[in-house]
Amino acid sequence: MTASLAEQNTPDYLWTAETVYRSDLFKGRVVLVSGGGTGIGRAIALLFSRLGANVVICGRTPEKLERTAEFLRGKQRPVLALPTNVREPEQVEALFQRIDAEYGRLDILVNNAGGQFPGQSIDFPVKGWNAVVNNNLNGTWYMMQRAAQYWRAKQAPGSIVNIVAVTERGMPGVAHTVAARAGVVGLTRTVAVEWAPLNIRINCLAPGLTATEGLEVYPPEAVKEFPRANPLKRPGSPMEIAEACIYLAGPSGSFITGEVLTVDGGGKLWGELWTAGRPDYYNF
Repeated sequence: MTASLAEQNTPDYLWTAETVYRSDLFKGRVVLVSGGGTGIGRAIALLFSRLGANVVICGRTPEKLERTAEFLRGKQRPVLALPTNVREPEQVEALFQRIDAEYGRLDILVNNAGGQFPGQSIDFPVKGWNAVVNNNLNGTWYMMQRAAQYWRAKQAPGSIVNIVAVTERGMPGVAHTVAARAGVVGLTRTVAVEWAPLNIRINCLAPGLTATEGLEVYPPEAVKEFPRANPLKRPGSPMEIAEACIYLAGPSGSFITGEVLTVDGGGKLWGELWTAGRPDYYNF
């Protein structure tokens, strides 16, 4: 890759970077991306838009959503930016009602909204634990369930992609998000079977270390170790994650459901990410 990591995370780069997909792949389709104002969510929303979709982005921070929406409007692309806290079922309901009023359909849901803070699990406050689990697990579930109910009522097919994390080896320092993301994976595998008769596919995408604003929450000692996170010795780009999402969500993934696609540069096989999150009393 010739672009720097910082450049790979800009809207202009994401809009012009080469893609393997044809430009009209999602023409006439409606795609909802939670957490679509920044980072991986923004990259996914921009790529769906480039490929012809009518994109709806939601998130808790209106300013972030509006920046992404303004960029798309500047490209003469339709976009609906709806501030929503996915942890609140009433707000999720209002979101789906607005989408139905605007477009009368929804084809794809990408659950990307989430967040966590690094810390030692033995000292997690109850409030902090609950906030992460409510956001990453409960919020994802409210969106999954409401989308399935929407498609059942419409007798229409649907596709869901849940953005999770690579949790197989554990992630010292973020035990709360590991618990929540593992819950999403379990949910996905379960409802993939339950909802298959409704023609609803649901999969997970597990990015490894990715060069987005999300890395800013980690301490400098952790950031120094990031190049050792995987055999490729680099972070992934938001575009690489977005293209994997397209693969699962679109016609290329039509015979895939209940799966977890890991895009981490081999990090789950070999890598030293999260060693800085180990507690001081852990002796190497």
